[in-house]
Amino acid sequence: MGEEKEDPQKIKRIAAAAYDYENDPRWADYWSNILIPPHMASRADVVDHFKRKFYQRYIVRPSPFLDLYLPLLLLVDPDLVVEAMSSTGSSQSTKSASGSSSSPSRSSNEQPRQRSTGSTTTNSGATPTATQNPTSVRWDRQTIQFSVNAWVFVVAVLAIFPIVPRSLSNRAYRLAFMGTACSSLYSLYMQYGRPRAWNLQALQVYLQSIIATKDFIYFIYCLTFVTSNLCLTFALIPILCRALLNVAKFLRRNFNSSSLYRRYLEDPCVWVESNTTTLSILSSHAEIGVGFLLVLSLFSWQRNIIQTFMYWQLLKLMYHAPVTAGYHQSGWAKIGRSVNPLVSRYCPFLQGPISAVQKWWLR
Repeated sequence: MGEEKEDPQKIKRIAAAAYDYENDPRWADYWSNILIPPHMASRADVVDHFKRKFYQRYIVRPSPFLDLYLPLLLLVDPDLVVEAMSSTGSSQSTKSASGSSSSPSRSSNEQPRQRSTGSTTTNSGATPTATQNPTSVRWDRQTIQFSVNAWVFVVAVLAIFPIVPRSLSNRAYRLAFMGTACSSLYSLYMQYGRPRAWNLQALQVYLQSIIATKDFIYFIYCLTFVTSNLCLTFALIPILCRALLNVAKFLRRNFNSSSLYRRYLEDPCVWVESNTTTLSILSSHAEIGVGFLLVLSLFSWQRNIIQTFMYWQLLKLMYHAPVTAGYHQSGWAKIGRSVNPLVSRYCPFLQGPISAVQKWWLR
């Protein structure tokens, strides 16, 4: 009877070991977010352990019905039991580590880690504390980003909703930009750290490494509107799209086994992730439209020449930055195909200034 109970787990472990992790982009993202010491990352048993955890959480179980009707639905395999890692480096001791509360071969400088399972607490002395703290930090970072983005989404909806009082709408408008700016700045800090030194040369090197990232672009985008008295609700569209994408991605990765998620949130999250390109195109068109709205605002009493100049510099960066160039270049190409014939026909005297602006833009 004991062997019959172990057979399903053996089959699942074989399937997990045979999975093609190298061709799955989710595995590369998952492994890059695992913060462990380099000497641990080079061990085969550590890599196999995290591959089984990845398989348990993300891999789709084959089903002909799902392949035909719900190709984007994510069904994980929670029945796969992933054993705790051992400090000895052998796979046999890894399998037996969860069954023993202490090991005689453990070094005296290793400290047992407390693990809570249900209502009981046991000592798992096979895993060093140093290899577990980075994982919890990574989880905390994702949870913080999710909380901030969910909050940004709520306040941005309040700012856009027409029946909300104007005073509350204006406050929600600024809070949405402030939340996105904080989220982008936090993401930049976690990925790139801070400058090595606070001098001009170190700051230039640091800025060159982050200036083309999407987080830096959104940080400058939000600062442009937080510091302005002009309230453009249209400018919240890119913020809403960004928050929606981040929230949907987090929910699908961490709550796909929850019955509440499957019942109410799975279909919207699947739709959001399957329409990422559409949302990116919408964001780029909104960002270009905001630039023209700022130009029109120069003819009103709310004009802000500095803000308009800074925003068009940001649009130029979006046009050239690899993370946004494809969508912005496509949007500007559509505008050129519509405007250039009209200028040539009705306003030929504008061709010279437009040509000068284009040279500056493409420089």
